[in-house]
Amino acid sequence: MFHAISRSRDGTYRVRLGERERDVLRVVPSQLRDLLERETPASDPSLARLFPPAYPDDPMRNLEYEHLAGDELLGGRLGAIETVERTAEATTLTEEELLAWLGVANDLRLVLGTRLEVTEESTARDFPQDPEAAMFDLYGFLGAGRTGERRGNLIVSERARRRGGP
Repeated sequence: MFHAISRSRDGTYRVRLGERERDVLRVVPSQLRDLLERETPASDPSLARLFPPAYPDDPMRNLEYEHLAGDELLGGRLGAIETVERTAEATTLTEEELLAWLGVANDLRLVLGTRLEVTEESTARDFPQDPEAAMFDLYGFLGAGRTGERRGNLIVSERARRRGGP
């Protein structure tokens, strides 16, 4: 996705995305927000990738950490999603906005990759059924790995655009 973004001399980032790419920015971040607001790492294993335990061998200490830092971590992710939604049509981004885009793309890749059980060797042939195929297309679209001939392109198949999202 990020091959269509380049740094300008003034320190901002120029964004050259097509309509399909913008469609993803309009739709998919809100799906991630919905997931973050209604689920927890305990109820959805894909969220455990976004919020791994700080103390995996000490459940009580980890629970205390989650109580102290959980809202801040969640708030940061929700803030990044808001930035992506607010700037989805932008042709120029600040560094802070670009970092939000990268964070949301990474979070989406982690959620999708966990749900699909993607490995480094995974290809589109491993996911022949809808909606898995659409999810894998979206995973590849976000620049997350091998998708046959395309690697890291911001090109979404019609199937992913219609069904897409975590």
